Amino acid sequence: MSTPDLHEYDVVLVNSSAGKDSQAMLDYLVEVALDQNYDLFTRFIVVHCDLGRVEWEGTLDLAREQADHYGLRFEVVRRDLGDLLTQVEQRHEANVEHGRDIAPWPSSSARWCTSDQKTSQVQKLMTRLSKDAHLPRPLRVLNCLGIRAQESVARSKKEAFGPDKRASTKTTLHVDRWLPIFDWTEDQVWARIHASGVRYHRAYDLGMSRLSCAFCVMASKQDLLIAAQANPALAAEYVRVEVKVGKRFTQKLSMAEVVAEAAVQEAAA
Repeated sequence: MSTPDLHEYDVVLVNSSAGKDSQAMLDYLVEVALDQNYDLFTRFIVVHCDLGRVEWEGTLDLAREQADHYGLRFEVVRRDLGDLLTQVEQRHEANVEHGRDIAPWPSSSARWCTSDQKTSQVQKLMTRLSKDAHLPRPLRVLNCLGIRAQESVARSKKEAFGPDKRASTKTTLHVDRWLPIFDWTEDQVWARIHASGVRYHRAYDLGMSRLSCAFCVMASKQDLLIAAQANPALAAEYVRVEVKVGKRFTQKLSMAEVVAEAAVQEAAA
């Protein structure tokens, strides 16, 4: 697809997890803005969804550092009612109270973790920005995410650019969603990062393929094992919550099994 004209937007919102894809996207978007002579220092906003204890240590600080490298405004959003583990416990308690059996953990078919912990919080920021702008028309926002088709079959079916009807409103917000590095390969991502000279997260040097939650229900078993070895206290918290809610972390794996196997691997190393 062709690159959007940034001048059509009042705000370019760059979602940053501090992971490799959002890091490469940020560097690329700065280049696009400079090429188009767009005022990135007043109109670019880097937003990080703070996931609290379930993130890899140092993720929030790194996201801020990456934004600061380019001199960009940095915003942090988070779910006021608690992080993912708290939310899992809340769902379990609601199940007990109301006699229902809703899955307490998110899954590939029920990714409420993303909608509640990330998407909804970014939406609140966009609403605040529209109020602060005091415009006689809807605030035009280009919402950029570092999603790549190569990551999964499901992601490959997404549209790289288009209107975000869920985020837009009739009177205050017009939001388009853009996936700037949608067609990039992982090699292209890393080449961009290395060329930028900006620090990336140490989790990748440990062997992690992604940097979302330290323990993601969508993660590979290998990623979960690496994360368990690097984050034993957090892994123990997941096991505690798993026992409390009486449901495995995923249908195929329990966190208790992950922790046990990680310990065996570490002892054998």
